[in-house]
Amino acid sequence: MAHMPIKEIMVKKPILFANFYYKHKIWTMIIFLVTCLLALLFLGPYIYLLLTSLKPSAEAVTAPPSLWPSKFSIENYKNMLDTLPIGKYFLNSLITAGASTILSVFFGAMAAYGISRFSSITGNYFLLFTLVIRMVPMISIAIPMYMIIKSMGLIDTHFALILVFTSLNVPFAIWLLIGFFDSVPKEFDEAARVDGCSWIGSFIRIILPVSLPGLATTAIFTFMLAWNDFLFSLLMTSTKAKTATVGISEFLTAYNLDLGPMTAAAISFSLPVMIFSFFVQRYIVSGMTLGAVKE
Repeated sequence: MAHMPIKEIMVKKPILFANFYYKHKIWTMIIFLVTCLLALLFLGPYIYLLLTSLKPSAEAVTAPPSLWPSKFSIENYKNMLDTLPIGKYFLNSLITAGASTILSVFFGAMAAYGISRFSSITGNYFLLFTLVIRMVPMISIAIPMYMIIKSMGLIDTHFALILVFTSLNVPFAIWLLIGFFDSVPKEFDEAARVDGCSWIGSFIRIILPVSLPGLATTAIFTFMLAWNDFLFSLLMTSTKAKTATVGISEFLTAYNLDLGPMTAAAISFSLPVMIFSFFVQRYIVSGMTLGAVKE
């Protein structure tokens, strides 16, 4: 009976089919409700942040706080632009996160391809070493990296943050990309070699286009890690290269809390990543699937 087709159950055992249908429907509803509840728990703080940013400035700091604004207003967004050069901070974040993402994916792809195609004991130790580096708490290497950047005379420059973000994200990119390259059959490389391509040529012309979902997934995650960084941005910058994460924190001082403009800046800061992730989400899904299945 356990292996009886559903159509046969419908014909021979209508009561049994009805019980099966309703049990299945109940479980589907339970899963749907649990999913909605979990989604609401995750989205709840962000929804409150969004509604607070749309309140009048005085209403944002009332006690007890209210969820729904008495009237919708963009006053907090105007105050955000008048209080701090937030546009400059956003541009600094975009420059440093974008450049470090390109470099991280480039170097990570080359290293991951080399380890995947030319496996050796040295390569395995190198892979383990990169994992150990990524597992080190960021706070423990913040001061040494600050001293190195300071000795190079790069404090408060875009290049300093690009260098730091790249060095932190390359190990992550290697570990993420090696799974994608392992899933690409080595016959592709052999066919390219037969056609006269060098190893670099086959890597650029054959492997990279095939691994585009993996490269896109890696780029998204490395960009988000650099975009959301606060610790190193706070240490390495002061005025010229200050990023949006550090700029938003300036709304909170020892004497005042501009909660309205702060929530407006937080919403504005999160929108680029959310919009970007929405448009490339299909690459995330296909990329994660490609890296999880090996031939």
